[in-house]
Amino acid sequence: MTVDVKIGITDSSRELVVQSDQTSDEVHAAVESALSGKEQLLRLTDDKGARYLVPVTKIAYVEVGSSERPKVGFGAA
Repeated sequence: MTVDVKIGITDSSRELVVQSDQTSDEVHAAVESALSGKEQLLRLTDDKGARYLVPVTKIAYVEVGSSERPKVGFGAA
């Protein structure tokens, strides 16, 4: 299961959306560590291996949630 992470960036009307293979708790811990002042950058890796570095001073909000894949076929009901 992947985790969807949405990051609002100050002075930008768009948000950064990352799908990560990390657990929700791991992502939450990374965000909390960055926002507490221990780090200057929020570091995330998506499910395809791309790495993201977001300056903590530019983060407006972070939403961490699980991504459920929709069921397809006869078992979907």
